[in-house]
Amino acid sequence: MNTEKDFSPLTPNIVRALNDKLYEKRKVAALEIEKLVREFVAQNSSTQIRHVIQILASEFALSQHPHSRKGGLIGLAACSIALGKDSGLYLKELIEPVLTCFNDSDSRLRYYACEALYNIVKVARGAVLPHFNLLFDGLSKLAADPDPNVKSGSELLDRLLKDIVTESNKFDLVAFVPLLRERIYSNNQYARQFIISWIHVLESVPNINLLEYLPEILDGLFQILGDNSKEIRRTCEVVLGEFLKEIKKTPSSVKFAEMANILVIHCQVADETKLTNDLIQLTAMTWMREFIQLAGRVVLPYSSGILTAVLPCLSYDDRKKNTKEAASACNHSLMKLVTPEDDEEEEKSGNAGSVEDGQPKTEADSNDMLNASQESVGFSNISFFTPASADRPQVILDLDGIVQVLDRHLHDSATGMMTRIAVLKWLYHLYIKTPRKMFCHTDSLFPMLLKTLSDESDEVILKDLEVLAEIASSPAGQTDQVGSCDSTDHKLELKVPEGAKPGQQPSTDSRAVDSSPSTPSMNSYFYKFMINLLKRFSLERKLLENRGAFIIRQLCLLLHAENIFHSMADILLKEEDLKFASTMVQTLNTILLTSAELFQLRNQLKDLRSQESCALFCCLYRSWCHNPVATVSLCFLTQNYKHAYDLIQKFGDLEVTVDFLMEVDKLVQLIESPIFTYLRLQLLDVENNPYLIKALYGLLMLLPQSQAFQLLSHRLRCVPNPELMRTVDESKYMDSKHQVVSKRASHTQMDYNELLQHFDRVQSKHLEVRHQRSGRASDHPDRKLM
Repeated sequence: MNTEKDFSPLTPNIVRALNDKLYEKRKVAALEIEKLVREFVAQNSSTQIRHVIQILASEFALSQHPHSRKGGLIGLAACSIALGKDSGLYLKELIEPVLTCFNDSDSRLRYYACEALYNIVKVARGAVLPHFNLLFDGLSKLAADPDPNVKSGSELLDRLLKDIVTESNKFDLVAFVPLLRERIYSNNQYARQFIISWIHVLESVPNINLLEYLPEILDGLFQILGDNSKEIRRTCEVVLGEFLKEIKKTPSSVKFAEMANILVIHCQVADETKLTNDLIQLTAMTWMREFIQLAGRVVLPYSSGILTAVLPCLSYDDRKKNTKEAASACNHSLMKLVTPEDDEEEEKSGNAGSVEDGQPKTEADSNDMLNASQESVGFSNISFFTPASADRPQVILDLDGIVQVLDRHLHDSATGMMTRIAVLKWLYHLYIKTPRKMFCHTDSLFPMLLKTLSDESDEVILKDLEVLAEIASSPAGQTDQVGSCDSTDHKLELKVPEGAKPGQQPSTDSRAVDSSPSTPSMNSYFYKFMINLLKRFSLERKLLENRGAFIIRQLCLLLHAENIFHSMADILLKEEDLKFASTMVQTLNTILLTSAELFQLRNQLKDLRSQESCALFCCLYRSWCHNPVATVSLCFLTQNYKHAYDLIQKFGDLEVTVDFLMEVDKLVQLIESPIFTYLRLQLLDVENNPYLIKALYGLLMLLPQSQAFQLLSHRLRCVPNPELMRTVDESKYMDSKHQVVSKRASHTQMDYNELLQHFDRVQSKHLEVRHQRSGRASDHPDRKLM
């Protein structure tokens, strides 16, 4: 090879030494090259300099011979040293061949390449920044190099480059972010360590605003947070913590909307067995909590996705206490963002908070709003929402999406108790704040709300009843308003019986008892609720036995007790299942006579001094006739003692069963309870209450020789002699008596004969049904007579 011709201005000795296998000889050649280049610099001969660099790159650094490549690398480093501050003019030619050697299969050669680049960068300093992406790309590969010497060399170069970036104010962050966004998804542990260390450095530089580009790398940071290396996770936690501090300091410059989806995704744990997923979820939930508090209504379009992530966390145990607390704070803060203005028409909701480029704005700056709609990610349970339109002017509550999420959690049998409670609290809150829009979803929610009454948790049932009570009493639920909504679920047919008109006023006609109850404060859903509640009790007898009294008592607190009893009595009057009707009446009667919640209603029925109370008594009476003992107890409550006596006289014609006698036994126990204190005191007035005493003796005659018999018998033996009780002037006493009777009669005006006839008709139906059942049982081929 003619070295002088092919490699000039490099001398043959330099060329020979560069190709030598010994490092010392290559080093001597490098010193000669440095001297040669200095002469060219002094002569200002850039052409010769470029020629030398070109020869070292193409003929040596990129040669097929390993020793030649090593010589080329040390030669290029020597050129950079000789050029000094002028090396910036030739950096592209100097750096590219060295970076090519980073991919060499020989670890020693990769080490020399790293050493050469270190020397080039050390001389050029800030001049290398225009080539930063190339350097970063090369270093990211060496960070995962299996050779420890190469890794050690790359770490030295990495620190040098970080120092240069930190000192400089000319770093091109815009050009760097796309590369960072690409490399941040590396699964290699060392590459991740390299990436997170650089983000940590860049985030700490005052004149580099990495927060502006956080939406582009936030997902990758959460990926790194799940690394198996404790050191990498700790560094990533620090970085995310610094970002969050900066967000709190400068919320006006944060692109909340662009990062909301990312947090929603990472708030949902796909694999709960991985401990790192717990850390990711807790961190994402903490960020979400801060976002909701800082961004306010900007996050409302993403509320469906947020709830999808937050609600399951509310049922976590103490092992995930921190995540549960963060989720609870998110849920509470998000709920506070829903206001009555969200119930207005979209075109009228201009006062809603707005967003421009992801920033919270004042009411005057309501433009460029991002709305969101649900998307699915494969077949996973991850749910998140992306902007559907960039030109929406206001923040619009994603009510349809929220209701869909809440309904899904109610239907899921695996949903935890605290989550179910939170779902019901959300529904109640939405019916309070956005009733007009929520009633468009009522028909689809109604069946599941009724089913939830069978929940094992009393607290869940209480919240469920609150929602149902709000639905039944909200003015937004009137038929004319509900009818304007587009309902897509018609699976449940809810029909109001004939004559039932929500909101009708009470009638003075005694025949009005056959119509629906007076519910001036209720809407069209109230009667539907009562019908379906009784239907559920009929289909689930265990629900009636175990929770029936609890549910009805709570409804009497949430809604007017008179409305509850009036409507149920009216519905039971038309009940075809007579056995259920009898059981239900017995339940209602027990509640009426024993529950503290019914104190006011009992007082209303006690004296029957108004037309309304008389109408209520008649309505209850007609349904109470399904249960003879309950009917008598109602007469005792309302002080209709003569009618009670007339009813007991008819008991001789009834089929007296063990269950019947047990009910009489319970009635005797009730007579001894505080509820009937007034009745027992009236036994002192023997002359004015003869039918009370006769009725009690009638019960005594019905009872066998039992404990209840002894109890009632002892009570009746205490009834005083009427002669001994006369302590006032007879004429005055009789006048007082007539005044009380006339006052009561002036308001009642009830046809007791008609009521007795109704009792007879109902009992005839019951007897007929029992005979039919008895006949079917005797005709059954498998039935054996005992």
